[in-house]
Amino acid sequence: MSNSNGSARPSHSEEIDLSRVSDFKPSHSPTSPLPTPTTHSARATSSSLAKNPAFIIPIWISLSASVIMYNNYIYNTLEFKYPVFLVTWHLVFASIGTRILRRTTNLLNGVDNVSMTKDLFMKRILPIGALFSGSLVLSNTAYLYLGVAFIQMLKAFTPVAILLISFAWKLQEPSKRLAVIVFTISGGVCLASYGEAHFDHFGFIVQAMAVAFEASRLVLIQVLLQGVKMDPLVSLHYYAPVCALLNLCLIPLKEGFEPFYALMDAVRSPGLLVLLSNASVAFLLNVAAVFLIGAAGGLVLTLAGVFKDILLITGSVLIFGDKITFIQIVGYSIALVGLVTFKTAGAK
Repeated sequence: MSNSNGSARPSHSEEIDLSRVSDFKPSHSPTSPLPTPTTHSARATSSSLAKNPAFIIPIWISLSASVIMYNNYIYNTLEFKYPVFLVTWHLVFASIGTRILRRTTNLLNGVDNVSMTKDLFMKRILPIGALFSGSLVLSNTAYLYLGVAFIQMLKAFTPVAILLISFAWKLQEPSKRLAVIVFTISGGVCLASYGEAHFDHFGFIVQAMAVAFEASRLVLIQVLLQGVKMDPLVSLHYYAPVCALLNLCLIPLKEGFEPFYALMDAVRSPGLLVLLSNASVAFLLNVAAVFLIGAAGGLVLTLAGVFKDILLITGSVLIFGDKITFIQIVGYSIALVGLVTFKTAGAK
């Protein structure tokens, strides 16, 4: 699941934000995740496909959109309304998955470049992990109250939150250009919120808190992890166990034993196959993000992210029947103009 330019979302149930991906420069190109006895020609073809934007970007978009739509399906169609449990399950699955990949592939060779000490873990990884955990839980909880389309519109405010926090901590100097971008995105999001047909105040507050947690996490990454190179899978390798343990402590307080009772109930349980496939899609998204890093430049990645958000909004209308108004379309379009400007030139 960024920098002054944006955010990293392994997405992070976990989406990865393209703005952080575009800033990561790997020391070597990603290779095939599962080496098999093949000819040199076949290996070259596979490697070429993995580096081809036309091949990997559609896969990333499909997986990223699928994670959100799948989660929403579990919460609101299957009515398994336990976001803390589901996020924790994803993180446990990711913790195990990254360690299997570490032993069986070269996708996590980047772990060797991270000198993990107790001091680094306690003072840097743990605080960022706590914010990551809060961001994941809050953003997933929002789906119980708001539609997918409206949530995607509200997420456009994340770069503004990052800028405001950076200004407050004097990590970045304000400028007229950035001020225009802030007002453009803020105005667009406000207009989209005003046009929401089924506005839920509590859901709005939850999503706003999720944006605040995510923005704080991304700023803290820049402050605490300067010089530490972590691609999405390496980050997941370290953060997933931390977040899973924190969430395990939160489940009894927030959801109690209800998720486990629901799992044992043949009527209320989403089923093992659904849980496994849901966590697998979320994990594959992070794997795809590794290849995405080396496949395209920042502008292409930003535009791919915008296309994915538009696809999600369209899909939520067609699949889940979300209602969007003309005012929301206008507001979100304005926010996107500011968002694209910010990610491509705003912080330069």
